[in-house]
Amino acid sequence: MRFPWLILLLIFVPFITFAQYGIVTGKVTNAETKSPLAKASVFLDNSSVGSATLEDGTFTLNGVRPGQYTLIVKTLGYENYSKTILVGREPIRLNIELTPKALMLREVVISSSADWKKNYEAFKKEFIGTNENARECLVMNSHILNITYNPTKQILHADADEFLVVENRALGYRVKFLLNDFKVDKISGIVSREGQQLFEELPGSAAQKKRWHEKREEAYYGSSMHFYRSLYQDKLTEEGFKMYKLNRYLNPARPEEEIIRRKINMFKQQNRRDSANFYIGLANMSKYYHESLVQPPLNQFEVLVSTGQPGLYAIHFSNYLYVVYTKKRDETFDKDIYRPLEMPNFETTVITLYQPYAVFDMNGIVVQDAPLYEGTWARHRLSDMLPVDYVPDQK
Repeated sequence: MRFPWLILLLIFVPFITFAQYGIVTGKVTNAETKSPLAKASVFLDNSSVGSATLEDGTFTLNGVRPGQYTLIVKTLGYENYSKTILVGREPIRLNIELTPKALMLREVVISSSADWKKNYEAFKKEFIGTNENARECLVMNSHILNITYNPTKQILHADADEFLVVENRALGYRVKFLLNDFKVDKISGIVSREGQQLFEELPGSAAQKKRWHEKREEAYYGSSMHFYRSLYQDKLTEEGFKMYKLNRYLNPARPEEEIIRRKINMFKQQNRRDSANFYIGLANMSKYYHESLVQPPLNQFEVLVSTGQPGLYAIHFSNYLYVVYTKKRDETFDKDIYRPLEMPNFETTVITLYQPYAVFDMNGIVVQDAPLYEGTWARHRLSDMLPVDYVPDQK
């Protein structure tokens, strides 16, 4: 008697699973003439969901994992369009009008090919990374990059007017970036990026896809995406995370980074080695002292805050949040990351909020007031990046 019920279950399970995903449809037109725009790129930022408009300007994005996204529309000769949408089970229908782009003249920066190559290598190091995966990443159109370096402020800046295409042959993705602004502040050590990206699957053999899957799993577990998903689901302990409140204070014996770098450069130019070495010693000191973790570890309710909006969550804490992932080790030395003597060298990240709250969605992506990361997550670059709709194996 059970056999017919089993058949019905096998028939309806695919429909039940599909119903958990959303759909976004719409039409893209010229804001002035109201005529449809064909072949415009339409995608959800930082995801693997994207398409192009048809001849009548319409598009459809199927199978979207629920969560908050930024929908991006781009086509040559028009201003980029972006809109925040919250995808659920109900279909979303959009009418999008693009404004023709005014002709803008870019400031001309004169530099030699040697300077551009040097700056490009610095860009690749900070944008793609330097780990094992980074060695398998290939930039397909580096010539579209506008790269400048300010030696006085020690700031590297890059942007592009077109999609920057990078093939990550370690994870099996072709990533298309709209790089609005990329900045490396060598004095503060802060790397910031503003832009949108779309992930596309690379074609590959069964053996390649198996290797890509293993690499993706490795990149996911212990990542910030994994942490935020575990936090709102209240699964931190079983997923391998621990949170602590970190107490630390600025080291009064260490001058500000800008002063240290200026002194080192000055004394090197004057050939005063002893003075230069003195400030090099100061540079190697930690920025902090009197560091300690408050025991016991924090619980979910001490950090997670309701936003009142479905699918959106917020974190709030005072000072610094110390996040440990106990299922991976990290032997990289970082003078500014405190490690208790009794704690193994697990992957560790210190989170600092710029605003009272940082908002993230159910995909594990910070969508408002992104915090500062120090430690393991701060070293993550394109080579370890996954789309927000990535779903790992259940272990």
